[in-house]
Amino acid sequence: MPSMKEPTPEARANVTEDNVESRAQLLPEETSVGPSADPEAQAAAILAESEERTVHPDPDDASGGHRQSSDTAD
Repeated sequence: MPSMKEPTPEARANVTEDNVESRAQLLPEETSVGPSADPEAQAAAILAESEERTVHPDPDDASGGHRQSSDTAD
């Protein structure tokens, strides 16, 4: 489940126009829902939230944190 916190300026800065243009194209499963009112804004928000999880992973989230082999159970 995505966190609901606002992406940091660092995360937003990592989102490029090319990425936004590419992500603004609807995926096949998204076309069945209908068009977005503002596909570029929606794409920028999706990419910024994703980048935020990459730049600042939640260490308590098993899928979000990068673990070292020393972090595993003995």
